[in-house]
Amino acid sequence: MSDPFYERRPPGEVGFVGLGAMGTPLAGHLVDAGWQVVGHDLSADAVSELQRRGGSPATSAADVADRVDVVVTSLPSAAALVSVIDALGSADRSGRAPLVVIETSTLQLEAKLAARDQAEALGLALLDCTLSGTSQQARDRDVIAYLSGTDAETSAPARRVLADMVRATYEVGDFGSGTRLKLVANLLVAVHNLTAAEALLLAQRAGLDLDLALPALVDGAGGSKMLAHRGPLMLDEGYRTAAARVDIFLKDIAAIRSLAHDTGSPIPLLSLTGVFYEAAAAQGRAAQDAASVFAVLDQMSTPHVV
Repeated sequence: MSDPFYERRPPGEVGFVGLGAMGTPLAGHLVDAGWQVVGHDLSADAVSELQRRGGSPATSAADVADRVDVVVTSLPSAAALVSVIDALGSADRSGRAPLVVIETSTLQLEAKLAARDQAEALGLALLDCTLSGTSQQARDRDVIAYLSGTDAETSAPARRVLADMVRATYEVGDFGSGTRLKLVANLLVAVHNLTAAEALLLAQRAGLDLDLALPALVDGAGGSKMLAHRGPLMLDEGYRTAAARVDIFLKDIAAIRSLAHDTGSPIPLLSLTGVFYEAAAAQGRAAQDAASVFAVLDQMSTPHVV
């Protein structure tokens, strides 16, 4: 059954704070869908890119909150989130509904929960809405939203914005569930990415033509999105241009470890996997794509047993 909220309703105004590798393409999708996007970022170049796409610049996050009723945030750190929430909460919204903030950043759970308390004190309706996907997938509108913390007043407007920004949205429960699920998803991503590198290196050293082997492996029982998306980067050293940086992977791994520690959940595969991302960073690959773990493995060898 269709949701009447979506029927014949033209897009309206929406704010966007944080126009980085994820935020810029996502804001662009909203512009393309007809939304009047009011955006702010500390980077003047990022704001100029939004203007070029058809969006409107804002002088600050507070300026964004003055002009819209729903804001999407895509931020690099917990400190940035604290600063942005303070700015959004400083806007005068007398006589208006609470500002709905769709918070998409991947941060430690403790940071998100603290942000919720901060937002509530300022009269903001903060939603935890992490995204699963790389910056390239954001450009392709192939990311998934894990939306949490909604109620009757916030679910519909949030889903309406997300419908024009991501491939699919899953409402996953109380506030914080989005972050918990994203960290679980990132555990799979980190392990599957290293597995793809290990398998392709074995195929290469076994004398297989990787251009022939890769599509066959992707289509087989062992295929994965990491093999499909990062396999080609591993084959042609495309990892030198990052879609998902190694240092971001390490930040996410730290957050996963924290969640696992707090819940008493064993993570033996992630514990082993993390060593190879740390090795990639130690080799000067922190700004490269996580597919560069293929190069890390390629520098290793095991004794040949006859």
